[in-house]
Amino acid sequence: MSGEQHQNNKSKTNDTDANEGPSVAMPEINFSTFILSLNSSALVHLGLETDPSTGTQKPNLPLAKQTIDILAMLSDKTSGNLTNDEQHLLTNILYELRLMYVKQKKESSS
Repeated sequence: MSGEQHQNNKSKTNDTDANEGPSVAMPEINFSTFILSLNSSALVHLGLETDPSTGTQKPNLPLAKQTIDILAMLSDKTSGNLTNDEQHLLTNILYELRLMYVKQKKESSS
């Protein structure tokens, strides 16, 4: 069974999945939601958002830098292949995350 067929069959099972419990409406998976997911991870690693697994806000700057570097790599590798909206989103997120990273780095070294 292909991944698409499996996904279609899975979406037909309404309320619960034996492995996952009650189903939750998930956002459409596309490039923008992927970038937003990486952005959320970077914000958690910067200590600016609560880590859902621990319930704390603790910076982990090496992980934040790695996530920012992944976004930069995606920007380089997808150059010329994104819609204007996708490119704008990625450029703005990278700019903002880099500024926040520098600020957090300065604060941690003070």
